Amino acid sequence: MKIFHNANIYNAENPSATALAIEDGRIIALGSDAEIRQTFPNPTHTYNLNGLTLWPGLTDAHVHLKHLAKSMAMVDCETATLNECLDRVERAAKNLPPDAWVLGHGWNHNRWEGGYGSADLLDKICGGRPAYLTAKSLHAGWANTKALKIAGISASTPDPPGGEIQRDRDGNPTGILFEAGAMHLVESHIPKATHTELITKFRQLIPELWRMGLVGVHDFDGLDCYQVLQSLKQDGTLPFRVVKNIPFDDLDTFIQSGLRTNSGDDWLQIGWLKLFADGALGPQTAAMLAAYEESTGAGTLLLSESEIVSIGEHAVEHGIALAIHAIGDRANRVVLNAFEKIRAFEQEYGFQHLPHRVEHVQIITSEDVSRFSELDIIASVQPIHAPSDMAIADHKLGTRSADAYAYRTLHDAGACLVFGSDAPVEPVNPFFGLHAAVTRKRLDGSPGIDGWHPEQRLSLEQALRGFSHTPANIANKGRDFGKIQTGYHADFILLEDDPFTIDSQDIWKIKPVATFIDGKCVYQSSDAAFDQS
Repeated sequence: MKIFHNANIYNAENPSATALAIEDGRIIALGSDAEIRQTFPNPTHTYNLNGLTLWPGLTDAHVHLKHLAKSMAMVDCETATLNECLDRVERAAKNLPPDAWVLGHGWNHNRWEGGYGSADLLDKICGGRPAYLTAKSLHAGWANTKALKIAGISASTPDPPGGEIQRDRDGNPTGILFEAGAMHLVESHIPKATHTELITKFRQLIPELWRMGLVGVHDFDGLDCYQVLQSLKQDGTLPFRVVKNIPFDDLDTFIQSGLRTNSGDDWLQIGWLKLFADGALGPQTAAMLAAYEESTGAGTLLLSESEIVSIGEHAVEHGIALAIHAIGDRANRVVLNAFEKIRAFEQEYGFQHLPHRVEHVQIITSEDVSRFSELDIIASVQPIHAPSDMAIADHKLGTRSADAYAYRTLHDAGACLVFGSDAPVEPVNPFFGLHAAVTRKRLDGSPGIDGWHPEQRLSLEQALRGFSHTPANIANKGRDFGKIQTGYHADFILLEDDPFTIDSQDIWKIKPVATFIDGKCVYQSSDAAFDQS
């Protein structure tokens, strides 16, 4: 039995609560200090929180755990200039063995004056080593000549299905590869981390997530990631809650194992089947209804409506819900059209009404917004994308940027909104996402006092729900997780500042001083100001 008192507890139903009692990992009572002390006079442990704010633990509903863990050892290519990126790559290459791959992540050609890099530029600084750098969007890769040669990519190599090889005027590959079909040509030759190596990387990553206030995630990486998570769960030394989504390539493996949406337990649970309907805004591969500004191209549709319906019906028959990546307005419309048919299929044949979701929903026409509520489709969005992408959205979409990242419009139309980061595409820190949802600004305060398209700002309460209770609720855990409430698991964080009383521009600066999972402290900062007895 544990009692936590003298706290500023976030609880909408009981805003005056200052104390709670925990037993067997669950909150068994909530009330004033006096009420809790009187009801439970002999606790095993008592925590005086000295006025700290107590919030529900946060969940990121869209991350790539393996990519995030691996990115910790990669060159950080998110730079203001191309030359700065090349400098970082050169310094890293000098410290690698002669035959090692130089790997990096995070470049964004839209920020660079000269645009895309080239294979030749990497050749000059990598000392003959193969080099491969993924874009911030994870929808493009940048390879040097050695890497292209290893992958067998030459002027005569055709564009693969679901991908494009960028070429110069003479038809030679430049080193830039668009979308998974082309990126895989190189990525399949990069030595893969072993199971043991991935376990080590995850052991380094999870404590960092605790430090940011995260108690769980919805993961979108592959089968090897699931196997690592199984090993960590069996070990039991790193308590962390993961809803594991299924890549399309692994669908039959999961079906044959008898796994379906919501299979598993409170630590590792099966979620959704991930599909890709289009590309990304950065490389202009997101599928649009009209061409991008200053372009004749309108992006790439990776799956047709009929293909989504066919895959969806197969998944529904086996109890697996869909999570479909859709960024452009055309992709979102096609996906919603397909979901309309899949809902009819569920109803006609008596299959479960599954919690299908669309990932990103970055650009959507006003006439399609209400369909999320009408079809009961979850809008899984990443608020940090809005300020991160605002410049490229204005440049490539023009006036259509008013229909981009329309979180308030979706919310007011009754859509179920769940929030994430898409890390490592964006920083995994959930307070960055909360800040973006509430202010529509970058961390430096740009683009101005009201933010970018301020009519799309959300309240902090709405944003918090998207990072706490809604991720649990859509995973069929809404009665057990995501709230500070009697009967719920005691997953919570302690904050020195109350996010509801500080300047909203400062939300991103908040750093939890402690994180508890099932009432056990998994992270505590060195200067955490609370007393235990």
